[in-house]
Amino acid sequence: MKRDIDLVRKIALALEARSTGSDGAVPQIDGYTPDQISYHAHLMLQARLATGEVSSTLGGDVPEVTLTGLTWVGHDFIEKARNETRWKKAVAFVQEKELGLTVATVNDVLTALVKKETASLLG
Repeated sequence: MKRDIDLVRKIALALEARSTGSDGAVPQIDGYTPDQISYHAHLMLQARLATGEVSSTLGGDVPEVTLTGLTWVGHDFIEKARNETRWKKAVAFVQEKELGLTVATVNDVLTALVKKETASLLG
C-alpha cells in the first residue's frame, strides 16, 4: 500500500478533535477504506506522531491499530499543517522539487513556511 500524506494529516486532525476518554478506535475518514486508515495509523505510530498500540494480525495484511491520541510531535505537526493553504503549498513544493513526500520533509517545509509567515508579521 502506498503512503498518503494527506490521509496522515486527516487522521491527525481527527485525533486532535477527539474528546478525552475515547475508545482508541481508529477514526473513519470519508473516501478511505478501513485498511488504508489502519495502515496509515500504524505508520503514524512508527513515526511517533500518535500514541496507541498495534494488535497482532493473524492472517491479515494490515495490522489492527488503536490510537489514543497525538504525541507532542504530532501536535506540533498538526499545528503547522492545520492551515489548508499552507498545507497545499508545502505538499506542492515538495512534489515540484521532487524532495520525497515524507512526513519529515513536509514538516520541514511547513516549519520554513511558518518561519517566513512569522517574519513577515514581525516586519
